Parts: sequence; C-alpha cells; structure tokens
Amino acid sequence: MALVFFWLLLALMALGVPIVFALVMAPVFGILIQDKLVFLSMLPQRIFSGINQFPLLAIPMFILAGEVMNHGGITLRLVTFAKTLVGHFRGGLAQVNILSSMLFAGLSGSAVADTSALGSMLIPAMEKDGYTRRFAAAVTAASSVIGPVIPPSIIMVVYAYIMGVSVAALFAAGFVPGIMMGGGMMIMTSFLARRRNYPKSERRAPPKEVATAFGHAFLPLLTPVIILGGILSGVFTPTEAAAAAVAYALILSLLVTRTLEIARIPDMLYRAGIASSSILFVIGAATLFGWVTSLSGVPTAVSGILLGVSDNPWVVLFLVNILLLIVGMFFDAGPAILILGPLLGPTMQQLGIDPLHFAIVMCVNLTVGLATPPMGLVLFVASTLTRLSIVEIAKDMWPFLIVHIMVIFLIAYFPFLTMTLPRLFGFGV
Repeated sequence: MALVFFWLLLALMALGVPIVFALVMAPVFGILIQDKLVFLSMLPQRIFSGINQFPLLAIPMFILAGEVMNHGGITLRLVTFAKTLVGHFRGGLAQVNILSSMLFAGLSGSAVADTSALGSMLIPAMEKDGYTRRFAAAVTAASSVIGPVIPPSIIMVVYAYIMGVSVAALFAAGFVPGIMMGGGMMIMTSFLARRRNYPKSERRAPPKEVATAFGHAFLPLLTPVIILGGILSGVFTPTEAAAAAVAYALILSLLVTRTLEIARIPDMLYRAGIASSSILFVIGAATLFGWVTSLSGVPTAVSGILLGVSDNPWVVLFLVNILLLIVGMFFDAGPAILILGPLLGPTMQQLGIDPLHFAIVMCVNLTVGLATPPMGLVLFVASTLTRLSIVEIAKDMWPFLIVHIMVIFLIAYFPFLTMTLPRLFGFGV
C-alpha cells in the first residue's frame, strides 16, 4: 500500500484533474482509504508551511525581473547584439534566435518568457527572411529550454528548496550544460542551413557596429553577473539576489535606457503575482504530497524497485534518465521536480551519485521536457504565436531534441562537466 498515493495521483490526472488539485486530492483520498483520519487536520497546515519559506521569495522576484527586462525593451538590445555576432552566417537569423535565448536565459530563468518574448519578435522576422514558419517556431521553442538551465533558474530554486541543495552551487552547475545545449543547437542549425540552403545576411557587421551593439547590451548582460557574483561573494543570499535583480532591472529600464513607463509597472506586478501564485500553490500542494508519501514509505519502495533492477549506479542513472524524458513529455518541469525529486534523489545518493550532480541532470532533463510533445508547455506557446499545430512544429524540432538528449547523457556520465565550476567556486562537492 506504500504506492497508493502515487497511483491515486496518476488516476486523478488520467481523469483530467488539474495537477495542483490532484496533488491535494490524492493524499486526502489515500488517507480516507487507509483509514488514517488523524492526519486530515494536518493537511492545510502542511500546504501553508510548504510555501511559508523565505527562500521561495526568490520565485516572484525572478519572475518580476524577467517582466521588467522584457517590457523595458531589453530583449531587443540582446537580439541586436546577437545579430551583429552571428547574423552573417548561413541560417543567420536562426543562429540569432539561439544566441538570443542563451543571452536572455541570464535575465528571466523562464522558458515560457523566452518563447513569448523572442518568438513574437523573431518568428515573423525569420518567416519574412525565407524560413518556413514551422522551422522558425521549432528553433524558438527548442532554444527556449536553455532559459531555465543557464542561471538564474526558477526550477533550480524550487529543486534546491525541496531537496536541500545549495542554490548557488546549482546555479554554477547550470552554466556548462546551458552553453552545451546552445552550442549544439548552433552546430545543428549550421548543418541544416547548408543542407536546406537557408538565407544569410549579405554583409558581416563591422567591428564598430558590433561594439555599439555590445555597448547597448552590456548593462543588461551584467544581470547574471550581479546575481551569481553577489551570491558567491556572500554579499546577499539567493533570495536577496532576486530582489537585487528586480531593483537593477527597474533602475536600468526607468533611469538608464528610459524604455519603461511607470504606468506599466502595476500591470507587470499583476502578471508576476498571478504567475507566482500559480507556482507557489503547486509547491504547497507538492509539499503536502511529498510529506504524505514519505510517511507511507514511498521513497523506500521506489528505491527497492530501482535497486531490484540493478545496483550499478550508471545503469540506474540511465533508466532514471529515460523515465525523466518520458515524464517530461506529460508533466511540467516544476511539478515533476516536486513529485519525483524526493522519490529519486535519496536512491541516487544511496548509489553514490552526488546530490548536486543528480540535481542538475534532473533539472536539465525535465526542462527539455518543456519542448517535447505532446504536453510541452513551450510548444503550446509557439503554437499560439504561429497558429501551427504542435505536431507540425514537432516535425522540425527533432534534430534539436537529439542535441538536448545528447547533452543530458553527457552531463550524466561525465560529472566533471557540471561539477568543475561549483568546485572552483568553493562549494566542496
């Protein structure tokens, strides 16, 4: 009966119950079935205590910082700078799309924000330049998953809070995978561009134009430096770093570039509040689900199942990666991390896999799930922007998904790729 809550959760989701309500209803029904009514009165308290945590303030702050950067015209500066660097290559606008996602990742930490901001700008431009709408949407969606990998990252904050991993160490571990994903996509785009004869810019941007574009993008590009640098130097905590990012974004947009009107701030606060409340509600519900399943011995049962297959950590890691890829096709990254993290993390640690190493593998894996059909969230955003079906977009996305999957297995089986940078910053992992 240890897995009863998990099976109830799957049954409720199969019936179409929204995941946040399924996470609450599964423990309630499970407690009723097992006749442990004494725990019912504790459920609301567990939900509240799950979100009443200082570290979780980083989530609304990072969301608000992304809103300010997006509405303050910062995105356009990043795209212009990216265009001067790679716009002259064949398939240049596709390369600009990917590089812009890598630069934007350091500002928002959200794949959805990336797809919305860059897609609305670059998809029409790519289509006008001779690319198919389907390919433009595929590049935008596939590159947007880099957003939660290169810090700051909202899902990394969630994982760190749930699993007790250092946020700063997880941020540091995300740089190399994010760069590998972007670099791999650019190599794949170069190959496809030559094969399909995609257009390229007639001229290469002169050094003066590159320098000017860099000057305009320099201050926005300092955002991740300020965030990670402040955390690593001990100037502020990750939560305070998120607040500093908001303050920096407001100063930059209101006083330096003067591209943001004060009248738009209430709307940005409202949008950030709605997005944050949704995430925090899911966290509270997942905290409740995790507490109940822990009491029922689910982590022990899952460990027994995995160890029953093999006690070789690399074999188990392979199986877990396949599981996460499948889960990512149907679950959003946040809820999947909240549900599976407490179940899989202890098992991997028992097998001798470093908690930070598994944390980054899991975060990257489930982030890629945001762009995999049939339920990839960024696919829905790209579909809305282009009025194409998810199936059509997915047809042009598979080369990029192959790149992302290769990166997942590289960082899984070569830990130095993700662990070196945290060690250099003194985390002792």
